[in-house]
Amino acid sequence: QVHLVESGGGLVQAGGSLRLSCAASGYTFSAHAMHWFRQAPGKEREFVAAISKSGPPTYYADSVKGRFGISRDNAKNTVDLQMNSLKPEDTAVYYCAAKAHYIATRSAAMDYWGKGTLVTVSS
Repeated sequence: QVHLVESGGGLVQAGGSLRLSCAASGYTFSAHAMHWFRQAPGKEREFVAAISKSGPPTYYADSVKGRFGISRDNAKNTVDLQMNSLKPEDTAVYYCAAKAHYIATRSAAMDYWGKGTLVTVSS
C-alpha cells in the first residue's frame, strides 16, 4: 500500500524558514519524480516544485523560485522542501506527490498523493 506522509508544517513569521519532509513507502521511490503542490483556502491546488527520479534537474513555480529548494534521498525514500523568506501568500496546505518516470506540473497527472501539511505564515 502506498503511503506519502508529509511533516514539518507549522506557523512561522514572514521572512522565516520551514523545512517540509515527505516519507514515501509502498512503491518504487527511485522510479518516480517527486513533487510538492500547495492549496490555499478558496484556491486551486498549484504546483510548487519538482525533482526528477535521481535528483536534479529540479523545477520551481515562478512564485517560489530563489526561495524554495527541493531535494530527495533515494536511500531513505524521502523528499524535502526547504522554504526560505516565507511570505503570507505562501500560507497553504502543502502536498507531496509522486509521478512515475517524469516530472509534470499538473496535479491531475500525479499517481500518488499525501494528505498534506499546513503551513501558515503570519505577517
